Amino acid sequence: MNPITSTKTHPMKHTHIAGLLTVVLGLAAASAQAQTYPSKPIKAIVPFAAGSATDQIGRAFAQKMSEALGQPIVVENKAGVNGMLGADAVAKASPDGYTIMVGTNSTNAALKSLMKKLPYDQDTAFAPIGYIGSVPLIVAVNNDVPAKNLKELVALAKSKPTHVTFASASTSQRVSTEVMMSMSGIDMTHVPYKSGPAAMTDLIGGQVNLFTADFAVMLPQVKAGKVRGLAVTSTQRSKAIAELPTVNEALGLKDYELIAYFAMFAPAGTPADVIAKLNKALNAAATDKDIIDKFSAIGFESSPGSPEALAQRNKAETAKWAKAIRDAKIEAE
Repeated sequence: MNPITSTKTHPMKHTHIAGLLTVVLGLAAASAQAQTYPSKPIKAIVPFAAGSATDQIGRAFAQKMSEALGQPIVVENKAGVNGMLGADAVAKASPDGYTIMVGTNSTNAALKSLMKKLPYDQDTAFAPIGYIGSVPLIVAVNNDVPAKNLKELVALAKSKPTHVTFASASTSQRVSTEVMMSMSGIDMTHVPYKSGPAAMTDLIGGQVNLFTADFAVMLPQVKAGKVRGLAVTSTQRSKAIAELPTVNEALGLKDYELIAYFAMFAPAGTPADVIAKLNKALNAAATDKDIIDKFSAIGFESSPGSPEALAQRNKAETAKWAKAIRDAKIEAE
């Protein structure tokens, strides 16, 4: 047979064509998935307890986003280890857009500085979806603590080193107190809790002396007179409780500021088109009047933006929290 006119195909060509078909079909499937997404309910993991600020804000955003996406977003609380347990579950979930996380400065900025080893790489395990917003914290004490203001509390703690106890159930709660201790030269004893509401119960009951927590957990108790608010952790006083000074005002400091922020993440590898749909729904929720009105009373400020903007913000926040943790001499656990 003339080799020039032969119709026999080389086996390598079959392999090459099959490989190309696999790639093309894979791209087509990914495109079809993005076009039909979401076609079933989405799970949003909140890595903190029910009733926390992360939970309350996350649920409100999930509800609004589900209206825009046409599928329910089911919130699941998975609390523990400053949010690490919930974050780990999301990091290891299938990157298909059906598992997302309501992350915070704990899970996505500070944990790598607080833990000797994480079960995932905090910097690469997540795909940013978008920024949700931030809230300041309130420093408060049990009503039986003799200090009527923050300066008196510092004097009390200096007179009795390690005698005053403070609670925390998240990174922002712990680090905000530890940095204040470091900057004011006092030594208090840390009592860790699994959830903010549990720590609040013990603050009211007197099992712990001091607790620095977000407005969602703390403000109603301060307003009801169940605990005594001493200061807010932002650089400006909050309109929600304007009578409370900032920590800077109360102690004559200049550079103290520690606030909690919230953002949404998906597992790394989630398709860009899916991330774009989630980001669009998230930004619509961030500008929703009902959400703004509901959470402005707890000092919440929303800030819509792109996934890229969140990635940049998170990088800067990771460096900021690393410095705060280092300056407060908090040992990794």
